[in-house]
Amino acid sequence: MKRRPAVAGQFYQGSSAGLSKEVQRYIESAAKERVMGVVSPHAGLMYSGSVAGAVYSRIEIPHTFILIGPNHTGLGKPVSIMTDGEWEIPTGALKIDRALAKKIMQGSPMIQEDSTAHLMEHSLEVQLPFILHFSSDVLIVPVAMMAYSLDVCREVGLALADAVQDTEYPVTIVASSDMSHYVSDDVARHKDKKAIEMIKALNPEGLYEIVVKERISMCGYLPATVMLFAAKALGAIEARLIKYTTSGEVSGDYEQVVGYAGMIVK
Repeated sequence: MKRRPAVAGQFYQGSSAGLSKEVQRYIESAAKERVMGVVSPHAGLMYSGSVAGAVYSRIEIPHTFILIGPNHTGLGKPVSIMTDGEWEIPTGALKIDRALAKKIMQGSPMIQEDSTAHLMEHSLEVQLPFILHFSSDVLIVPVAMMAYSLDVCREVGLALADAVQDTEYPVTIVASSDMSHYVSDDVARHKDKKAIEMIKALNPEGLYEIVVKERISMCGYLPATVMLFAAKALGAIEARLIKYTTSGEVSGDYEQVVGYAGMIVK
């Protein structure tokens, strides 16, 4: 199956030349690190591109990215994976890593084959312009998640870790997430710092609990929790904040902002 772009011309430039130029603006010159996981935002590139660009500029591109994002549409299975086909955007297409995707599915009955969840979902698509900037050969495994319990996040995270451990090539897990939504800049920074500290502490339980307790409107906290469970099982020892910003710095509206954090886990 070829998954066509759903938000080209909306979240990012709709032409190949325009998108290449847009992405280039956000790429930084930085030393590359091999990482187990990242947190990267998924808003329109004019708002969150500088954060995503800072993250992808600093990581070694692996053989495969496992992309985990929140399911904003409500379509499809609760934990939906695509195990075959390719994803297309104006600057190219990326094939799905069939072998790794099938291993992941075997690790938990919660993870089900489903393309419907991905057809109109933007959270993973918006990662692709940055990935394709650095490599057209890298493979992907797309996963979308609806609201779920901490136990399910743990189960899915451990299934990812088991599959990665059983794979001989480098794999990086991308948790696609924006931070606080539609609060003041001050509130966003205050609340988002609490979630960021839990990620820096490699504490998936703490992240899940603080988001629920403080009602932090972090749309991808489930993917981030899953990524942390997987990274810890794979031996991660460090997580760092690369960049944080809010939409207010672009729009000038500091009363209703969305926060964006870029982080790496290694």
